[in-house]
Amino acid sequence: MSRTLRWSCGLVLAGIVSVLFAAGVLAASVAAHRGSGLAAAPAAGAPQAPAVRVPAFEVDPSWPKLPAKWILGDVSSVAVDASDNVWVLHRPRTLLKPEEIARAAPPVVVFDAAGNFVKAWGGDGAGFEWPEREHGIHVDHRGFVWITGNNCPTNGLPRVKPVNDDQVLKLTQDGKLVRQIGRSNRSTGNADTANVHRAADVWVHPATNEAFVADGYGNTRLVVFDADTGAFKRFWGAFGKPPGRAATCEIVRVEKFPEGPGPDSYNIVHAVRVARDGMVYVADRENRRVQVFTGEGKYVTQLVKTDTLFARNLALSSDPAQRFLYVGNGDDILAVDRMKMEVAGRINPPGIINGHHIATDSKGNLYVAGSTRGYQRLLLRN
Repeated sequence: MSRTLRWSCGLVLAGIVSVLFAAGVLAASVAAHRGSGLAAAPAAGAPQAPAVRVPAFEVDPSWPKLPAKWILGDVSSVAVDASDNVWVLHRPRTLLKPEEIARAAPPVVVFDAAGNFVKAWGGDGAGFEWPEREHGIHVDHRGFVWITGNNCPTNGLPRVKPVNDDQVLKLTQDGKLVRQIGRSNRSTGNADTANVHRAADVWVHPATNEAFVADGYGNTRLVVFDADTGAFKRFWGAFGKPPGRAATCEIVRVEKFPEGPGPDSYNIVHAVRVARDGMVYVADRENRRVQVFTGEGKYVTQLVKTDTLFARNLALSSDPAQRFLYVGNGDDILAVDRMKMEVAGRINPPGIINGHHIATDSKGNLYVAGSTRGYQRLLLRN
């Protein structure tokens, strides 16, 4: 299987590389080329580095224990808090039969580390605008819950209002509103600093207390807000440039991927993660690439893999160095060596589902929100 790694054009001086990766994320090379996505084989007789041991997983068939009175709609996202409680976000409005609607669980369902049900809440309420089509959930370092939506007024989905989800909600762990960034159906596009436009994901970086938003269904950007005040900080598009074309309701599938670094515009910014060292990882889903930035938005490099459904979602391994970036790859998950931005191995245990969003807990287990395919836990075996 071909794996493609495309780096930024030109050689970068070693001194600059050491600054960009001062926290330990060192680039193996930054020469422009089109490769396999894996480390090149060393020349005969050359010393060989120790092989990277990729974590192995198995599906946990006993997880979780949802109360029998409830059922879930499409499971769009999953997050894990500091106590390893697992927060599942689903779409009750995707349940269409009357008997299913009557049994729909609230949109946010929480399980403890053992998979036992803890609580559930969410949905329309006074004083805030709950998204019509739930998409992303994140629990930050202070325990606040962030939720995004990606509804579009012309998508024709039943049981939803014909509005754009142009807001991000910050709530307590009991579902009380702390702050709403943006307003439903108010976005004016990529230059808007007050609203998002059908955002897919949020990640709060503890070191700066900034909320990084994958504003990528209606807009084509990564936008940053102060996590306390909601004040706009900055935004950028592909390669750290100003955001490109305006998106449409319809998902633009790419039929043919050109040679070279790829388009100057994102095509569904579907996930974002910020590592402890401050490096920012952005999943550009339809262009099948993950781009890497500093926290200020300076482009560093990218990993592109166009022969599979690469860059569907992102998660970071739970070891202190966060050695691996887990990247959704259609029917499996790829473990990417963060120091080299190379594919180190494949996670594909029997029974794994195609993920929409993924998350990790402190023990290294993976959680998969599979949209119409449900949800599951992958237990770390080594």
